[in-house]
Amino acid sequence: MFEPMAWHLYLLRCGDGTLYCGIALDVEARFQAHQAGRGAKYTRGRGPLELVYREACGTKGEALRRERVVKALSRARKLGLIAGGGTPSAACRPRGGGTGRRGG
Repeated sequence: MFEPMAWHLYLLRCGDGTLYCGIALDVEARFQAHQAGRGAKYTRGRGPLELVYREACGTKGEALRRERVVKALSRARKLGLIAGGGTPSAACRPRGGGTGRRGG
């Protein structure tokens, strides 16, 4: 039986010390694209790049939601996630109940 690949969230550390957050089905191939200058415009010219974090998120929707959460974190919290002080895949699991809307 065919089992689809899981989407992943990943963090890169750029040569200038900044962090880049993205999602991909194949993190290694996406990392190679970044290194070759075919990835995100942000990472071009910011090498050398280092893949410092990845987590499996299941579906593309789950990966996109997790990406939004991680991008909103402070730099210190992102560094904590990289160091293992965060909660990785738990945030990618679908949550029961609710409509997904904020507020009332």
